[in-house]
Amino acid sequence: MYVGRDLTELQMMSVNDWTDQELAFFHHSFQQIVPYLNAEGQTIHRDIAVEIMRRGGLNKQEARYTSGTQISYD
Repeated sequence: MYVGRDLTELQMMSVNDWTDQELAFFHHSFQQIVPYLNAEGQTIHRDIAVEIMRRGGLNKQEARYTSGTQISYD
């Protein structure tokens, strides 16, 4: 379960300031509802995707014994 800032709070800030976990969670959420998004939702989803690409994707650079290389938002 995602524990973090909600979309209302995040919309007040630039996606540059979002954490990787927030980007991963909301990107996944928007992917599931793409056919139902209005123009504003499509813009937010595109901004999230662009930010993820700007950061080089959602993979961590190295694995540790406590976590793997995948960003976990659960």
